[in-house]
Amino acid sequence: MHEVVDPVPGAGAPHLPRQMDLVQLLTPEGERLEHPDYPLDVSDEELRGCYRDMALVRRWDGEATALQRQGELGIWASLLGQEAAQLGAGRALRDGDTAFPTYREHGVAWARGVDPLHVMSLFRGVDNGGWDPVALGFNLYTVVIGAQTLHATGYAMGVQRDGAESAVLAFLGDGATSQGEVNEAMVFAASFSAPVVFFCQNNQYAISVPLERQSRVPLYRRAAGFGFPGVRVDGNDVLAVLAVTRAALQAAREGQGPTFIEAFTYRMGAHTTSDDPTRYRLAAEVEEWKLRDPIARLMAYLSRSGLADAAFFAGVEAEADALAARIRSGTIGMPDPRPTAMFDAVYAEQTPPLAAQRAEFEAYQASFEGGERS
Repeated sequence: MHEVVDPVPGAGAPHLPRQMDLVQLLTPEGERLEHPDYPLDVSDEELRGCYRDMALVRRWDGEATALQRQGELGIWASLLGQEAAQLGAGRALRDGDTAFPTYREHGVAWARGVDPLHVMSLFRGVDNGGWDPVALGFNLYTVVIGAQTLHATGYAMGVQRDGAESAVLAFLGDGATSQGEVNEAMVFAASFSAPVVFFCQNNQYAISVPLERQSRVPLYRRAAGFGFPGVRVDGNDVLAVLAVTRAALQAAREGQGPTFIEAFTYRMGAHTTSDDPTRYRLAAEVEEWKLRDPIARLMAYLSRSGLADAAFFAGVEAEADALAARIRSGTIGMPDPRPTAMFDAVYAEQTPPLAAQRAEFEAYQASFEGGERS
């Protein structure tokens, strides 16, 4: 028998029809636009900085993928194609703001000052993340789909009660919008006017499930059902993402409550290095999205506007080479953790049950020939 698939309205339409209400400040060809609701005051140095950040993060991502293929990482979640969404959002954050990532926000980590090797150590399995979330305003990665939105909303409610003039940025993917935790977080955020912005990177696929199988309406329109604004931005346009996220975070700081941002982008690579995207999407679709490459469009704008020359781009490329070399050597040289290290940071103070578990584990390890207590 042939499998019967319930047809989805619009599923037979071209993959990228004209997107209504899409905020865009930079066309795929690199032409600057203005938007009446989202003006952007950005210096030439900031524009060059956006390009540099995206280029370096892409190189980091490529090196990490290669290291995983060579057996040096357990897994890697690539951000290829999503650099503008992440760096635009990350650069919109101010000191005092806090971001709650999923497991793919390497660009936001970079923008918040996280050392790439601290992210690499997590995917290598030698620790749970080596950075200080409080000092950097960037929480530890969250693998449980959608859970970070609850953490972010609760944190935002705490910020609100402290009277702090800061905001919280919660990252999620399109697939996470189908999770109960995300909807619960948005109910609480709306009910308490929490200073949180939900930043959804709609990269078109929840692993292998396309967006049209997840929602009958554009994701940003779901916010209306919870009672707060939703906006859709071109996620491959770093300037538009920066402008929209800045505005949403400022509204949150001023007590206007949450906003839902849908960054319409595309995952150029696999969901993770354990995924094979050729099984569920066409190569022609990927080629279509390559024409919307976020780094290429900003490069075109910088070049045509005379804001950057060949020497600048060569310098960024050289810096990327050096970064890749540091990531490679640093990752391979990471020492394995002590076996008992997993007991060290479970609680602020060790509890009797945890002490008993540790003693049992040490005895088990010592039972092997050459075993040692550590």
